[in-house]
Formats: sequence, structure tokens, C-alpha cells
Amino acid sequence: MAGDYYETLGVKRNASEDEIKKAYRKLARQYHPDRNPGDKQAEARFKEVQTAYDVLSDKSKRSQYDRFGDAEPGAGFRGQGPRDFHFQWGGGPGFQQNMDPAQAEDLFRQLFEGGGAGGFENIFGRQRRGGRARQPEAAPDYETEATIPFVTAALGGQITLQLDNRQLSVKIPAGVKEGQVLRLQGQGPGGSGLRVRLHIQPHPYFRREDNNLILEVPVTVAEAVLGTRIDVPTLDGTHLTVKVPPGTSSGTRLRLRGRGIAGGDQFIEIRIVVPEAKDARSKELIEEFARLNPQNPRAGLW
Repeated sequence: MAGDYYETLGVKRNASEDEIKKAYRKLARQYHPDRNPGDKQAEARFKEVQTAYDVLSDKSKRSQYDRFGDAEPGAGFRGQGPRDFHFQWGGGPGFQQNMDPAQAEDLFRQLFEGGGAGGFENIFGRQRRGGRARQPEAAPDYETEATIPFVTAALGGQITLQLDNRQLSVKIPAGVKEGQVLRLQGQGPGGSGLRVRLHIQPHPYFRREDNNLILEVPVTVAEAVLGTRIDVPTLDGTHLTVKVPPGTSSGTRLRLRGRGIAGGDQFIEIRIVVPEAKDARSKELIEEFARLNPQNPRAGLW
């Protein structure tokens, strides 16, 4: 084992998964070869950080490492190494072949780290039928975040990320949501996967409910009572004329089908703006209207 993996990442032994991940991301960015071209010391440090994270980010490997100081299978046998064994093999009684410590260490590694009996088969050049060779583990995904405009999230588009010393163009599919993660194969440091967590900027006047768009539209008392036509914007930049029926109440929603996000709808939400009665005559007219049109909007509510 080369050094202490917890010390390599600069975390305590009881560090959480998030703490380990944050420490790894910070060090990986600091020592990545793209940021330190030609620096062999930084390259070696990057490999140490990668190895430490490979072990500590895996629950099974971390548990093995915490118990035995090693994450490799068969680590529990470390107390008795190959140099403590005397090997006899060959043609029966009276025949003995000794093996030097270097050969013994290599044989021991194949036997106990190569999966028990499978180690014998590998030594003699045979694989069990149907067996599979162990594949090297892929590097963990590199994670980053990006904040994108509301319209790009709704309609889709391209954004550019600055990753280390390179620019990366990322395609945003239409309808992505806050916190959604896009995974890009092989685009992270060292050829690892890249996970991009998206954050969406608020829009000046649209708000989103699932795949529907809500647009609050203020109207006067007269427009709400008598009805009117209003021009409203849509997400793609065009304007449509919408009819407000007579007697429309505040909070009423008028639907524009298919004008939302990814097949959703756009809703015009009416907000009645009530003016202040500036003189006695205006007040008299409102009072007269109330007498002619009696109304109790709270009837039956409680």
C-alpha cells in the first residue's frame, strides 16, 4: 500500500461520501495533467489521488481497506506473505524444488489475489471454461455544474463549458429540469465520464409548472367586467391575441394549447388590478354598480 489513502485525500477516517468526493474533485482539478503539462510530480500526485478515491468511494473496498489496510481481495492473508512459505512441487517423494522469494511472491499474488483455484489455472496458462478475466475498473465520473437560461432549458440548445484548459460544447435537450444530470461518456479528465448537473435561471415573467408555462397578465376592472382582447408573449418570442371573456375573475387561467414545454400548454393567469377611487363621483359610481349588481363572493366558503 502506497501511503494512507485518507491522508492522500486530506480527509478524516470517518469522512462521509460527500466529503471524500469533494476532496477528490478539488485535488483532481489541482493536479490534473491538463493543468500541469510536463510536470511529472503533479502527474504522480494525480495518480495517487485517483487510486485513493477508487478505494474510498467504493463501500466494499473501503471496508476492506479499513480492516486490513489494503483494498485488494485476499488482504486478510497479509500477515503471512510469500516469503514465509516453503514450496514443494514436482515428481513425488524425494523430489523438491525450491523457489526464490521473488518467484514465491509472484506465485502467492496469483494464488490469493487472482481468486483462489483460478490462480492455479492462470499460472499454467488455462482459464476455467466460461470464466471471465477481471476487467480494470473505470475511473469514477467527474462532476461539474452549469447554470443555463430558462429558454435553453425549455426549448433545448447548446452551451459551452470551460473544463480545465479546454472548452466543451454540450447539447441540452428540450425540457430539462432543475437539478437534472447529463452524462457525457469519456469527456471528463483522463477520459472519465462527465456528469453535468443543471441549474436553470429564472425567467423575467414566465414560470414553470411541470411542462406547462404560466404567464400572469394584469387587467383592469373594466376589462375584467366587460371583456377584452390582450396581446401576450409566447416562449418562442412570438405574440398571440387572447380573448378575455366578460366577467372574468382574478386567478382565472386561459389555455394556449401546445405553447408550453415539450408538448405542454401555456396558461394566461388573470390578475385584476383595482384602482383607487380618486374623487367622490368615482366612489358614487362604484357604490351604484354594487347596488345594481349584488354579489357575495364568500358565500358558502365557511
